[in-house]
Amino acid sequence: MAKALLGYVGGSDPRLLAEMRRLQQRVQDLESELVRIQSENDALAAAAAQHEGESLLDRIDLDVPQAEPALT
Repeated sequence: MAKALLGYVGGSDPRLLAEMRRLQQRVQDLESELVRIQSENDALAAAAAQHEGESLLDRIDLDVPQAEPALT
């Protein structure tokens, strides 16, 4: 009787199990992405803190030659 009730209630539907595995894999992928993004954010925050007080233009290495005056 228990097997009949289990089958009636739903039991182990292969589609349901496949969907559950797919969702578990998606959660793992998202958790990995979150860890990667958090570490990237930490690195960017550390770099920003190291250069605190400097303007963006001060930090950019510009190898632009002196501009020549326009011909008139």
